[in-house]
Amino acid sequence: MYDLPSEYVDEPGVPDEFHIWQPELLSSTFYPPDWERDAVFVASDMHLYYDWQNPLRYKRPDWFGVVGVRRLYGDRDLRLSYVTWQEPALPTVVVELLSPSTRNEDLGRRPPGGNIPRKWEVYEQILAIPYYVTFDRYTDALQIFHLTAGRYTALDLTEPRVWMPELNLGLGLWQGRHRELSRLWLRWYDADGRWVPTEAEQARSQAEQAFIRAEQERGRAEQARLQAEQAQSQAEQAQLQAAQERQRAERLAARLRALGVDPDDL
Repeated sequence: MYDLPSEYVDEPGVPDEFHIWQPELLSSTFYPPDWERDAVFVASDMHLYYDWQNPLRYKRPDWFGVVGVRRLYGDRDLRLSYVTWQEPALPTVVVELLSPSTRNEDLGRRPPGGNIPRKWEVYEQILAIPYYVTFDRYTDALQIFHLTAGRYTALDLTEPRVWMPELNLGLGLWQGRHRELSRLWLRWYDADGRWVPTEAEQARSQAEQAFIRAEQERGRAEQARLQAEQAQSQAEQAQLQAAQERQRAERLAARLRALGVDPDDL
């Protein structure tokens, strides 16, 4: 990994904002529940080296996810690239965001260029990545291909979402606001069909829940205060009634004595 080039400044397909924001959302919601966080690796626009016999050959997916591999290279360093023959696991899913300049390459429509395989061939035949996803931001067209008998088969998207049992996660189109833009985005969802929250959304939800709990505590404290005041008022009223009863008894005793009757003898 340290010896192979990790970037070429003159390579076409420099990411635009969508190619930064969409992978960001994919990465921030990719939490396969059967794997610890540090056993999951995601990357965007990273060199994916695929041929140990031709070590300079690589593809650069817009996004890919791997499970069963340590988050840090050798548990100590950030990766410069993903060298498949040096890693314990291959990607489970790869995503390409279509653009006019890369559409034919991403969909396998470009004629093979000599001995250099196309992305489609690398993902399908060399790396055998189980899921290949393409999304066109201009038409919102989503295509998901599943590796079946060594070939990619387009899945029937009756709904714009697909469950991936290998990950215990699903991927679909979510209408919502990410950063400053409201549109359709690719996003992961869980077994209950709920969109996996980002860390920011989790923090906001936790803050909201903490606020609700604080409000509930304040409400309970206020209710306890009102109950205490009510109890105090009832006690004061009882004391007043007792004092009034005592005064009436004293007046009655005085009248009896005035009539020559000792109230203690009654």
